[in-house]
Amino acid sequence: MPSGLVALLDDVAVIARTAAASVDDIAMAAGRAGSKTAGVVIDDAAVTPSYVTGLSPARELPIIWAITKGSLFNKLIILLPIAMLLDYFAPWLVIYLLMIGGAFLCYEGAEKILEKLGGAKHGQTVEDEIEDPVAFEKQRIAGAVRTDFILSAEIMAIVLNELTQNAVIADSLWQKGAALAIVAVVVTVAVYGTVAIIVKLDDIGLALTKRESEAAQKFGAGLVAFVPKLLTALSVIGTAAMLWVGGGIIVHGTHEIGFNFLYDIAHGAEYAVAGATGALSGIAGWFTYAAISAVVGVILGAIIAFVLHKVIGYEGAH
Repeated sequence: MPSGLVALLDDVAVIARTAAASVDDIAMAAGRAGSKTAGVVIDDAAVTPSYVTGLSPARELPIIWAITKGSLFNKLIILLPIAMLLDYFAPWLVIYLLMIGGAFLCYEGAEKILEKLGGAKHGQTVEDEIEDPVAFEKQRIAGAVRTDFILSAEIMAIVLNELTQNAVIADSLWQKGAALAIVAVVVTVAVYGTVAIIVKLDDIGLALTKRESEAAQKFGAGLVAFVPKLLTALSVIGTAAMLWVGGGIIVHGTHEIGFNFLYDIAHGAEYAVAGATGALSGIAGWFTYAAISAVVGVILGAIIAFVLHKVIGYEGAH
């Protein structure tokens, strides 16, 4: 075999091994960074079913698919290029964008609580008489995609921050971009795939009640009875997660920019509770920090809601 061809094959082999190593590095970095977004992902998965609750069962999956496409557009077309530009030109700006997103989550969560406590509702809800179902559906999708944009921005910013601290790919812009894209797609498919299953559980249960098997009928009936309770629980979890995630972002963000008051209180309480609870220290400490973050979220969100609705007069729909 000519020596030139051997050298060429050697070069190709080296390139192939380098590419394979890069893929492994990207996958590992994406996995580690993606795990840091668990709180926001739970929030996203818990909040989304509320956007189809009370609507026609035939429209549930098309609505979720529309939200899924909007979420992918948010992450891959809008947020990914912005994240790359910020990482290259102004990495210091990421923390401020995170805090803006966190403040929005606090506002959304606090307003839901205020509405439950008898405050004025802003925008049409499924409890109201729906005069134009098509327009109402578009409103719900737009609201879901808007909320998803904030949650997606939080996810992308958290992942970018983690990737920047990864010694393997910290200096490679294209590897960070690839890892961000992987997390964006995996999170979106996981969240909205789960949501699609959740909202169709009652239909699955109804289908099982029509089977000949008595066991299938009983299981189906139980599933039908369980779904409304699950959706109610998810609504509560979603609101709590908005406040916990949003407040936590504010607590951490203010610490990053040099204001340590909230951070010291939250972590001081976390360590005190963890130190006093023995085997439950990890869970108890985390719950304490999350609870304090949620309180911060409620207070900040209520202030924002008051300013928007009472001072400015904003009455926009979610």
